[in-house]
Amino acid sequence: MAQTETTSKTERRSYVLIGTGNRGTTMWGRDLLAGWSEHVDLVAIIDKNELRARRARHMIKSNAPIFSSVEEMQKAGIAPQMAMVCTPDDTHDEIVVQMLQAGADIITEKPMTTTVEKIRRMLEAEARSGKRIDVSFNYRYSPTAARIKELLMQGAIGKVTSVDFHWYLDTAHGADYFRRWHAYIRHSGSLFVHKATHHFDLLNWYLDSTPQTVSAFGKLLNYGKNGPFRGDRCQTCPHTVDCNYFFDISSDPFLDALYEDPAKEDGYFRDRCVFREDIDIPDTMVANIGYANDVQVSYSLNTFQPIEGHHIAFNGTRGRIELRQHEDQPWDMPDQDEILLIRNFPNDGEEKLERIIVPHAEGGHYGGDNRMRDMIFKPGQTDKLHQRAGARAGAYSVLCGIAALKSAKTGEVVKIDDLMPDIATS
Repeated sequence: MAQTETTSKTERRSYVLIGTGNRGTTMWGRDLLAGWSEHVDLVAIIDKNELRARRARHMIKSNAPIFSSVEEMQKAGIAPQMAMVCTPDDTHDEIVVQMLQAGADIITEKPMTTTVEKIRRMLEAEARSGKRIDVSFNYRYSPTAARIKELLMQGAIGKVTSVDFHWYLDTAHGADYFRRWHAYIRHSGSLFVHKATHHFDLLNWYLDSTPQTVSAFGKLLNYGKNGPFRGDRCQTCPHTVDCNYFFDISSDPFLDALYEDPAKEDGYFRDRCVFREDIDIPDTMVANIGYANDVQVSYSLNTFQPIEGHHIAFNGTRGRIELRQHEDQPWDMPDQDEILLIRNFPNDGEEKLERIIVPHAEGGHYGGDNRMRDMIFKPGQTDKLHQRAGARAGAYSVLCGIAALKSAKTGEVVKIDDLMPDIATS
């Protein structure tokens, strides 16, 4: 159930950062302490890679002790009130359950987890503990998403009947998933889970409903075995001159410090070849989703486009809401979004077309990151748009991705209830 108001009591809560990759070091480390230090106190850092953890701690500007595991931290007598989980997706459940049992509230990076069994384990642990799991669905908090949600709640286009939703990743961002652990279903659940969890959650939140059936296609058409050549990693590849996807990690001091030397400890190289033949996730995906409130959704995700951003349109009984959000493209765009509200039957004083301009806010994801941290950590916050996402929201977005991957593999229409019959009552 969505929380409508956070505590009004000023409190500086202790937390542990678990996982010191890019997102953990910045979003839940350096940036969190820079802007919310009066509300939170970093008391421990956990990462299996000690060198990465030490470098992350320096970037965060912290003196928190470093541990290699939750157990090691607990043996030291440290019991944080909160845990920020930023490890690979398939490891979330083990860590979350441990920290819930230790009495901590959880903030986990998306996706919440990767399989039905892991979802159930996390939901059951949360119920037993009486603590809370928050899932970091920051897209809900962007000013443009919030404005669309307001319009839908106001009934601006009547009853929503269908949605067209298409997400585009460019050849920098999209390719990056295929360099890393995300390129394997066993770690990420595929991009139907890892990346699309954001998109499916937005749909669930916008529509205030739950997905019921999913029919999907997904194939690996550009990366992996489709490449004209391949190597082990970019730094040692003989094809750098000819490869459009060559990535020089040494040109990025932040990534180089976090990943290059630390790879000697754990073998995790940040610049693996995008054409590795064992990559097993699709790079081109489409899905049709049927919702409990009868809304029909057409969705797609493309990972090697010359543009970055998304297009979404809500079709209703009284009109249409449309957005084309540009994140990166080879032309200049103003620092704002334009929502089109197009009415079938304008009332007196209304226009057939209303252009709603929404300026971007400061911070990552057009201000979404900052607003989410405000909601979770600052006292006295109200949640009129139900933006704060708990474990049930995390579960439904992952189940939608699991269903899509299963449908793409089998050709069947997959029912969410068949995957997890008890999700509605969990």
